[in-house]
Amino acid sequence: MIKIRSPSRLHLSLIDLNAEIGRIDGGIGITLYHPNIVLSAEKADGVEVTGNSSFAGRMVEAAKAVLPEGEGVLIHVEEDMPAHVGLGSGTQSALSAAAAVNELYGLGLTVRELAIAVGRGGTSGIGVASFESGGFLVDVGHKFSEKGSFSPSSASKAAPAPVVFRHDLPDWDIILAIPDSVGAHDSQEVDIFKKECPIPLSEVQEVCHVVLMQMLPAILEGDIENFGFAVDHLQNVGFKKREVALQSRQVRDLMELMQDLGTCGAGMSSFGPAVFGFIDNRNMAEQIRDEVQHFLDETGGGTVVLTKANNSGAMIWKD
Repeated sequence: MIKIRSPSRLHLSLIDLNAEIGRIDGGIGITLYHPNIVLSAEKADGVEVTGNSSFAGRMVEAAKAVLPEGEGVLIHVEEDMPAHVGLGSGTQSALSAAAAVNELYGLGLTVRELAIAVGRGGTSGIGVASFESGGFLVDVGHKFSEKGSFSPSSASKAAPAPVVFRHDLPDWDIILAIPDSVGAHDSQEVDIFKKECPIPLSEVQEVCHVVLMQMLPAILEGDIENFGFAVDHLQNVGFKKREVALQSRQVRDLMELMQDLGTCGAGMSSFGPAVFGFIDNRNMAEQIRDEVQHFLDETGGGTVVLTKANNSGAMIWKD
């Protein structure tokens, strides 16, 4: 029997949805230890997914995409992560199922090959790289001539974007707040890309400046204050500004509350509604978590957890 623990991820921002110099997408992300998808898998006559999974159908299709002809697999989901909240659950579900088949049948496929087989990573490469290696990640998107349109991963057949920068995130606490709502997904995402793109080139250049000259040095130097400044800046420019503008009052107030309470940066992951902040003081982190939980309880519900960066990627072992 094979067991897999797949990480979640924060998607901090897309970089270039203008395409004037020939590339689009690009992304910045952080791999998380929690929430996770945990599953077990064994050979079987057919293809079946048991347990409580939001993406059981997607997992079946992902397994079939790589299964040798005439073979089968039984996958049992022991732990799931919430769907459509900005943590990359769709990509992690598909990759976990495909990776289980890969291990059971000794196919020798790389994570990138699995991602191509199951059709994930067509806009952002962050989820695929999170599964593969973990850490803080920057990908450089796709040639516009090859992708051909502004579109989310769910509607793109492009290969996963290459990662240009990967580094361990320092041992900072991450306050992760997940309201009881869902973000844009599937056809909603497609419509948003069509409406909002292309983004003005000046905003793309501003994003690049912040990432290259503030965020990356802060990671290399362990500078949580400047990293937080960069996170805050990214919420107000480029495609991320459009994503935030579409959110409920609860989500936007949640970001402001985290900043007021003292997190180093507060941002929204992907299309939300998950909101995150960073802190390097555990006692303060616990106090902020409790206050944010109280806010969610009073404004529609949700869950707040303390987590950290996963700097190693998915775990795969024999049980």
